[in-house]
Amino acid sequence: MGLKKRNKVNAEFSMSSLTDIIFLLLIFFMLTSTVVAPHALNLKMPGRSDTPASPSTSNLDDVRIDTDGSFYLNDRRIALAELEGQLNAKANRDASILISPDREAPVEGVVAVMDLAMRLNINGVLAAEE
Repeated sequence: MGLKKRNKVNAEFSMSSLTDIIFLLLIFFMLTSTVVAPHALNLKMPGRSDTPASPSTSNLDDVRIDTDGSFYLNDRRIALAELEGQLNAKANRDASILISPDREAPVEGVVAVMDLAMRLNINGVLAAEE
């Protein structure tokens, strides 16, 4: 009787190729994550310091953003282009603005004022309501 042996299926799995792919993906994501960071806003987070720097109230301007997206500089309605001109005239090392949006203010307006402060090198303090 000529019975043939059946070939058994090997149930082992080689992990070496899988670990190579994992390491390549890890390196790829680490390199691409550093490229994304320059497009973010440079936020100054509060921190612990021995000498706290408090802006003088004479240089502190209030920029309020209304619920309909209107901008107010020291309680006077102003357009975004005029706001840039006004803040550019006051821009120096000690200039600071207080950004106080209403609860339902559009986020685009807040980001526009924060971007404006960053471009003019003005310290911006975001005062949000709870």
